[in-house]
Order: sequence, then C-alpha cells, then structure tokens
Amino acid sequence: MLDKTHLSLAAGKVHALMGANGAGKTTLCNIICGITPADAGNMQRLGRPYQPDSILDAHHAGIRMVMQELNLIDDLSVAENLFFEKLPTRYGMVDSKQLHADATALLRTLGIEELAPSQKVRDLGIGQQQLVEIARALALPCQLLILDEPTAALSDPQVDLLFRNINRLTDAGTAILYISHRMEEIKRIADDISVLRDGRTVFSDAAEHVSNQTLISSMATPLAESAQSNPISATRKPALRLRGVGTTDFLQNIDLDIRYGEILGIAGLMGSGRTELLRAIYGADPMNSGAIYLDDDIHPLRLRSPVDAVKHGIGLIPEDRKQQGIFLTHSIRQNITLLSLTRLANRWGWIDPDREHQVVQQQITSLSIKCDNIDQAVETLSGGNQQKVSIARWLVRDCRILLFDEPTRGVDIHAKSQIYALLRAQAASGKAVIVVSSENSELTGLSDRIAVMSNGYLTATFERGSWSSESITAASFRGFDAVPQSANV
Repeated sequence: MLDKTHLSLAAGKVHALMGANGAGKTTLCNIICGITPADAGNMQRLGRPYQPDSILDAHHAGIRMVMQELNLIDDLSVAENLFFEKLPTRYGMVDSKQLHADATALLRTLGIEELAPSQKVRDLGIGQQQLVEIARALALPCQLLILDEPTAALSDPQVDLLFRNINRLTDAGTAILYISHRMEEIKRIADDISVLRDGRTVFSDAAEHVSNQTLISSMATPLAESAQSNPISATRKPALRLRGVGTTDFLQNIDLDIRYGEILGIAGLMGSGRTELLRAIYGADPMNSGAIYLDDDIHPLRLRSPVDAVKHGIGLIPEDRKQQGIFLTHSIRQNITLLSLTRLANRWGWIDPDREHQVVQQQITSLSIKCDNIDQAVETLSGGNQQKVSIARWLVRDCRILLFDEPTRGVDIHAKSQIYALLRAQAASGKAVIVVSSENSELTGLSDRIAVMSNGYLTATFERGSWSSESITAASFRGFDAVPQSANV
C-alpha cells in the first residue's frame, strides 16, 4: 500500500528506487505501468496528466517495464519473443525472413549477437533469458524503462553489457527507473536515488551525495520487541547443524545451528535465499556441498527428497499454500490426516474412522479452525483457516523440526495472533521452529534468534537483544556487494 508517495523522473537519467520488502516499490511501478489503478494522487507525463487504464496505455505512452519474474514464452524462438507484440507480416502471414532480419539487427545493436534468433527460449540459460526479456522491452520505442532487479540472473559481463545499453538509452533521452538491492550497482549506474519505506518516499537525493549508511538508515523500520521472557537459546540442544551447505543454483557455504525449544527467524530481502534455505533443509533442493547433521549425530543426513526429511521429523509449511501446502478441493479431514494415515490405521490396515475424527476434531478445536464440519472442502475456508489446516497436518505428524515459510502471509490480524501463539507453543514444547518472514517486525516479536540471508549467503545471526533495525537491514544487503564470511553464532 502506498501513502502519498512522490517520485520525479528526468529524461536521460537513471533513477534508482530502493526499499525493503513490502516498501511499495512493485506497487508504485504497477501504477505507473497501468497494471494497478491508484486510489488517490496524480501522475504527470511531459507536463500533462497521465492515468493509464491498462498496460497497453502505458506502452502507447512509451513506458515499459522488465519485471524480475521472466514473462517469456518458452516454446517460441528468441525472434518471436522479441517481436511478439508486433510481428512483421506479409499477405496475412508472419514474415519469417523479415522477423529474423529484425531480430538479428536488434541483437546486434544491443551487443548480444551470440543469441540465435531461431533458438527456442527454453534452451537458453536464465541469464540469456533475462537479456531477451530486456531486449524485448527495447524492441519498440521507449521513453521510460522500468527495470526490476534486472541483474539478479546476469553474469558480470552481462551486467556490463546491460549498463552499456542503459547508457545508450539515456544518451538518447530515455528515463530509467532502476530497482535493485545491489548498492554497488546503483552507485555505478544511478544519477538519483529514492527510498520507499512503508509506502512513503522517505528519502531522495543525487546519487553522488548518498552514502550506504544513509540508505540503510532510510530503509530501516522501527522494530517491535516481544514482551515475553525467553531463556538463552545458546544453552539449548542443536536439532540440526548446517556446515558449509551450498546448492547448485544459489546457496553458498551456510553454517548454522538450529536448536530445540527456540524460534529461529530468517530475515532477508526477496530473492535472498530464505526459501532456498528451507528447501535445502527439507530435501527439496539438492545440495552440492556441505552437510546437515541431526541432533548430535556425527554422520550427515542423506536428504535425497522431502520423503527423507519427513522420516527424520522435518516438516515444511510452504509459502504458497494453495499450490504447495493444501489440496483445495479435498476435505479438511483428508488434508490434516494425509501424512499420518498409517498411524490412524487399525491392525488390518484400515483407517479407524473414530480415531481419525477424534484427531481432526482435536486440531480444529486447538487451532480454532472455523468450519462447518471436518468433511468441508478446504477451498471454502478463509485464507487464515486454510493456513491453519496446512499447519495442522504437520502437528498431527508430530514433527520435531518445523519450517514455516511466510506463515502469516495473506491472513487477517486475528489469524496472525493465533498463528503466533501456535509457533510459540511449539517452541515451548521443545520443538525447533524456523520462521521465514518478510516482516522484520514480525520476526523480532517472535524470534529467539534471527539469521539474515543475503544473495545466497548467511551474513549475520543475532541473539535476542543484540539486533537493531539498522543491523538487520545492513546484513540484508551485505551479500550483494561482497562475499561474506561465516556468520554462525
């Protein structure tokens, strides 16, 4: 949500936009591009009112955006993706010869001749796909180009190539709105910098006048502390020990202890590696280095899949509950007991309906799941109650290590407070609880310790009482500019 946000973009200049998770950067860009309507305020373009009703209106005004999430069509060629909005035709058919020539000329202009126009997008690397996405935005006239984390998947040479094209565009008078967490890049490319915090513009100045500390202080938000008194987590027994854990695509040399009886919060910016860390612990992403040890075992766990993790008492409540956490068309009963059917079976292998009903009803009562009956389809429940059903499944399974990825996203305030109480109760019962959240204030109110991920690295861990808004924010950016040392505490 935005609140009286202001921003001024100049032709031929690069304006960097920064802010922590949820600051409003994406919302602002969506409003500029006609994807989301503004409820108040006004915009002007070239001194005239500008109020796009759709993304096509923005395109007609010469405004284009390259989103962080790729929006290419895998089964089409590079050339077809580049000119999909305006394919050359002849006699009512696509003119393949002209399309190939146009694509070749565009790729040559942008300096990416190594991409063959006829090559299928699905056969390209992620960095090459990102370059195609950027090239597509430049295939047609552009007066304002919005780039959302454009270098996240690019190699250093590809970043240099992108910056040369940005300089070419600004020399021609194009305005660039550049969103990034990488301070080194921003200092290198930006003329001006603005910072959003909680939907407001809190800082704006020429890049040459801005220090990293000023940016960190501007982005940091006041943190809420829990009133509860927590025992010192360092005295608790480790449930999992991560040593040098790395994954093929992202994580690098993670050293971290996860302890019984505590809530470990995982902070970091979008794309920092928080979810990837949970997936590695859960066996969903294969490790290419390091090891994970359970309890005080000297032999590492062999997590070839989530099935192995579940066998060892590790459960994951994923961020996307509708796609990965629950079966929407199935009943509450089926969702809750799915992982525990063998425990609910009688000696002949049949499910004991009375026992199943008792177990499900116990979860409905203890978690205050609002429903008509246990056979009600989960899709008919509110978002908060759907999340509780997803959590209940793992409570019935009685996992000793619980991984929660954004457990309160999309739920109302009352449901949030109930989930907070649930997390604290699980830790108090002796289980190890790991919580990923984009809200630092949520983490500081819940956690005994906070670990900070940044660009695939663990950059800091803080015991309760040792963290501050600035220290968490600084650690969230640290991995984007240098390779940090081990940060385990």
